[in-house]
Amino acid sequence: MRSRVLAASRDGMSARSAAARFGIGISTAIAWIASARAGQLTPAKQGRRGGSRLDAHEDFIIRIIEEKKDITLNEMVLRLREDRAVSIGRSALDVWLRKRGWTFKKRPRMHWSRSVLTC
Repeated sequence: MRSRVLAASRDGMSARSAAARFGIGISTAIAWIASARAGQLTPAKQGRRGGSRLDAHEDFIIRIIEEKKDITLNEMVLRLREDRAVSIGRSALDVWLRKRGWTFKKRPRMHWSRSVLTC
């Protein structure tokens, strides 16, 4: 669609006429033509950037997990802040670790229930 609008513009058609002819918004046609004049003929990349701030510190995170197997997420966040000056939330660290197959969840011991049989 973009290439047809740009071809019509090169042939002398106005942006408004090209928008009406191809059934797109006027502002879209104007933006496409303006970006083509600036040298950008293809659409810009969409979506979020890939990667995380933690990717550069992956070796450090694995090392602190191996040093202390029962480390909590809060302790890891604190170590990242103190040792590497990386400020990140606990939930963001949890998501990053889960994507790599690590899970950290401390569960309190369950009390025995008199009404429900537990094993």
